[in-house]
Amino acid sequence: MKIMIVCSSNFYDKVGKIKDKLESIGNTVILPNGYGEEQDESYDSMTDLEYFKFFKDMYFESRDKINKVDAIIVLNYSKIKNGVEQKNYIGASTFLEMYEAFMNNKKIFILNDYPDNMLYDEIKGFNPVILKGNLDKVREV
Repeated sequence: MKIMIVCSSNFYDKVGKIKDKLESIGNTVILPNGYGEEQDESYDSMTDLEYFKFFKDMYFESRDKINKVDAIIVLNYSKIKNGVEQKNYIGASTFLEMYEAFMNNKKIFILNDYPDNMLYDEIKGFNPVILKGNLDKVREV
């Protein structure tokens, strides 16, 4: 199966290990946008036009990648923000990638359980396969 990894850039340090495991069980893996690339400047130093172009390009790149795969796998680990743990974090950009996959009838796998946040109902509505950390459950669509 051809599968795309999607996740917050906060979890890019985990992508290599997940990629290796998915490939070892017979999958072809497409990496997340921006993975392995160094960003020359922070968002704060971008002009509004640069910011818009950056995100527009990222969204269109995601759409193109998602259209070429059978499934996506969402890496959702816990994240600390402002001293508060966000368990099984799925951010806005990752949610949009999930939506794109759903609208294109792609299988959606989530590595860990649903996040307990305002998007719970929408994410559950995508009918994802919850892997509970077990990548061996990723099977042919």
